[in-house]
Amino acid sequence: MIAGIIQYKDLLYMLTLRDLRVRYKQAFMGFLWAIFMPMIAILAGILFKKVVSIASGLSMNLIDVVSITVKVLPWTFFISALKFSVNSLVSNNSLITKIYFPREILVYSSILACLFDFLIGSITLAVLLLFAHTGMSAHIIFLPLILISLIFFTTGLGLIFSSANLFFRDVKYIVEVILMFGIFFTPVFFDSNTFGKWKTLILINPMGGLLEGINSVVVLHKIPDIFWLLYSIICSIIVFVVGLSIFRKTEFLFSENI
Repeated sequence: MIAGIIQYKDLLYMLTLRDLRVRYKQAFMGFLWAIFMPMIAILAGILFKKVVSIASGLSMNLIDVVSITVKVLPWTFFISALKFSVNSLVSNNSLITKIYFPREILVYSSILACLFDFLIGSITLAVLLLFAHTGMSAHIIFLPLILISLIFFTTGLGLIFSSANLFFRDVKYIVEVILMFGIFFTPVFFDSNTFGKWKTLILINPMGGLLEGINSVVVLHKIPDIFWLLYSIICSIIVFVVGLSIFRKTEFLFSENI
């Protein structure tokens, strides 16, 4: 896999650049959309948290706002990367039928384009955290590991669903519906501890452990829950390996079913 990426690195770069250009072509706001969309999600999360706080009689403090902000950004990357990667094979049918190259490059380019948006959003978030005086601790060393696991998990699902969508075109719509309601079963706008003994059901979703881990090291300045973090990392690796295996085994059928 690594050898294939190195060999076709120029193609990967050009496809990623093309995806970015197509996405923002003739857009008035241009790359500002990479900041605008997470901000909208953050405002929605703050509003949701405020309504819940009023209903429960509890007050919402700055930490709650910062936690939502920090968790919304990787969640936005996850759903956007998955949406674009699921349709990456179908939308590039002319390339698949005419020339040979590792087809997973199409999935990787979609995710890299979303990763670029994530990078822009992260820089903006870092500035906001600076003004919020959240500070930083030594626990931030866990952040690269968590983010790499997030990328592996997203890529694995992208490989699985993109190949499935090639054979069954309604997979794209099923994924969109799951992602639409998935935020209510993922600790983005809330903390998993809110559910008490039902916390396990929330953290079974690997994204739960990753988002909680990010919140712990960036906002709360403490070591993330090692058990759930290891669980999420192991799940990410398994999903990626399984996704790549499924993709490779079905790749020879892509041209016939495109």
